[in-house]
Amino acid sequence: MCPTHALTADALYRPCRPESVPFETTASATRTEAFIGQQAAIEAVQFGVAVQRDGYNLFVVGPGGVGKQSIVLQLLSQRALEERPTEDWCYVHDFPEPHRPRALALPPGRASAFRDDLERTVAELQTAVRAALEGEEYRTRRQRLERELSDRQERALRTIERQAREGGVSITREEDGFSVGALRDGQSLPPRDFEQLPEEEQAAIKVQLAQAEDALGVALQEFNDWGRQHREALLALQRGTAAAAGARLFAALRTSYADLPAVLDHLEQVEADLADSSEEFRDEHEGDDPESPRYRTPPKEPSDSSSFELRASVNVLIDHSEMEGVPVVYEDHPTYANLMGRIDHLPQFGSLVADFTLIRPGALHRALGGYLVLDAARLLESPHAWDALKRTLRTGLIALDPAAQQSETPAATWLQPEPIPLSQTKVILVAERELYELLAEEDRDFLELFKVLVDFEDSMERTAEGELRYANLLGWLAFKDGLHDFTRSGVARLVEHASRLAEDAGKVSICMRRILDLMREADTYAQASSDGLVSREHVQRAIDAQRKRAGRMRERLLEDVRHGVTLLDTTGVRVGQVNGLSVLQSGEHAFGQVMRITARVWVGRGEVVDIERDVELAGPLHSKGVLICKGLLGARYATERPLSLSASLVIEQSYGLVEGDSASLAEACALLSALAELPVRQGVAVTGSLNQHGDVQAVGGVNEKVEGFFEVCREHGSSGTQGVIIPSANCRHLMLSREVTEAVRAGTFHVWAVDTVDDAMQLLTGQQAGVRDERGCYPEGSIHHAVQERLQRFSEASRRHFDPASRER
Repeated sequence: MCPTHALTADALYRPCRPESVPFETTASATRTEAFIGQQAAIEAVQFGVAVQRDGYNLFVVGPGGVGKQSIVLQLLSQRALEERPTEDWCYVHDFPEPHRPRALALPPGRASAFRDDLERTVAELQTAVRAALEGEEYRTRRQRLERELSDRQERALRTIERQAREGGVSITREEDGFSVGALRDGQSLPPRDFEQLPEEEQAAIKVQLAQAEDALGVALQEFNDWGRQHREALLALQRGTAAAAGARLFAALRTSYADLPAVLDHLEQVEADLADSSEEFRDEHEGDDPESPRYRTPPKEPSDSSSFELRASVNVLIDHSEMEGVPVVYEDHPTYANLMGRIDHLPQFGSLVADFTLIRPGALHRALGGYLVLDAARLLESPHAWDALKRTLRTGLIALDPAAQQSETPAATWLQPEPIPLSQTKVILVAERELYELLAEEDRDFLELFKVLVDFEDSMERTAEGELRYANLLGWLAFKDGLHDFTRSGVARLVEHASRLAEDAGKVSICMRRILDLMREADTYAQASSDGLVSREHVQRAIDAQRKRAGRMRERLLEDVRHGVTLLDTTGVRVGQVNGLSVLQSGEHAFGQVMRITARVWVGRGEVVDIERDVELAGPLHSKGVLICKGLLGARYATERPLSLSASLVIEQSYGLVEGDSASLAEACALLSALAELPVRQGVAVTGSLNQHGDVQAVGGVNEKVEGFFEVCREHGSSGTQGVIIPSANCRHLMLSREVTEAVRAGTFHVWAVDTVDDAMQLLTGQQAGVRDERGCYPEGSIHHAVQERLQRFSEASRRHFDPASRER
């Protein structure tokens, strides 16, 4: 035994003294929202939002539960209040190209005012134009035009009738046209009398009839021309009347927006369209006249915006009229439509139609001039959205792609709105580090577009000042979440548990979600207490309850050990058999598992068979650990002669994937025990990673591993000599349970820290490892001497078996 390696109970757990907590209860704590332990991340956020250059968007990484998203949103909200909002944006009808709605930028707060002013003007226009078209002046001028047309047609017909009568032909006006016939003595000649006339006279009359019909045809053609001219005159009258009625209203509107040339240009087009749309107002006041142009002409395409009221509408996309500072937008579901905006469609005549008033803003629009925060993993679930975001950041334009939307919503008509500039807008993606590394490696545009990495810590140093700040933070969390006040002892237990979550006695976890969950659960247990305070006992009860709820798998494994289903020895000694330790994860809770590792050796040619790898149940890190063991054996015992052995290593009763190299120390100990034929103590479990020099390296989950073996020993019955070997580098990570520390203090359980595989073998076998002398030999009675002797015998046997000359001699 090496007592110098045995750890005391005080080294297994670093308590937080209640007297170090600077308040009696959290009611008197200094309530601060300071984001402790995240100064580097905060500085990165501040730097990223300060750089106004292309590509300086932010990518926030960190483990789940540290509050990276909420912290970033809070920092951005504070910054946003110090900045001034950029332009409002709206879409209006583009008169030359109706399918390409025009984007108008207005000063902050003026887009909605412009929309309201134009709506009010259009409403007044409808009244004014209708009144003008129904007024006495318009009616008089319209009637004059109609009388002029009627008089002109009547004069022309009378001239034709007189000329025809002089030629012996009569023209009769009928409801559906005109008829011509012969005259005799001023009276119409019946057809029967006409047929009895001499042929010469009939021929002469027919000539006169043909001339009369030709004259009528020419006159009717002139009537059509005069009718067209009359309709043009009526339309000009209507347009002039409508324009005159709207001139005063548009003049007032232009005065209000004289400082905005783009708005004035649009108003000029709307005013011109008012004159062109005068027929709509006449149709409206004439009612459902079946002969009105609304019914005589086919309907236009909806995308043509056939209504003047629609064409004169304003679709306000971004309105900053009620906003303080710039926007901070978090989009929880960043699909293409939610990110880039969409164009709604309405059913009409069995198809889907759209117009510019159905354009809806996306998260990029809502965040214009401010900050857009997205969950990167959710964003990547929609490849179209990720590609569209990159394209927007590259071009600096928010462009709706009709084809992308039509793949989801096929429509009979489509629009192509004018893109909107993405100016002074920062995009912040939030994810875990693995996703950042993947994008940096696989996406060539990624690092050019997201140049600022914001890396959140998951723990902070547990100094005296750190504990003080952490205690105040817990007080603020209790106040903010409406919890009962925590006592000093309750806060101290929370600090200790935070160290356990950080897997480091010198640090505390700042993954505050899990801490806050524990506080809420402890608060629930404290509700029934008389004083209504949350104490250490309530926090411990909540910790135990969490472990119990997540402990079904752990209980099943212990049950298998109890009933002998899983074969484990926790007493006695065995050759080539070592108890190794691993960690199983169940959600956010982990627990230790004991696994039997066995090694067998025989004469061979230096092969160490990893059975787990050969049956494809080992991950690359586990296979690496076995190969390191092989390298260690070769470096120590085969520098002058071949390593004439074959060996096999296996984790018994393991039926799933084995990964990690934390079992390499136990595997090396099993190999050395099998080679030296030295039994090792089964009451001692081993964890640690090994390098080729025989040094023991730190591993993860050391607390769970020690506690897992302690529970197995408790199931089998404690012998007082049982314990766990851990790497010395893991001593600072120890925050063991009260049961383990009390057992160590009572001397019924032990934890040893080792630096080399030799230290571990001495603890397992009770023999010295031995030091090589100048001749390369180890002292008799040492572990290495026994291994060396066994290998020498293997070498001689190998030479006799494999060398024909040796067999002849």
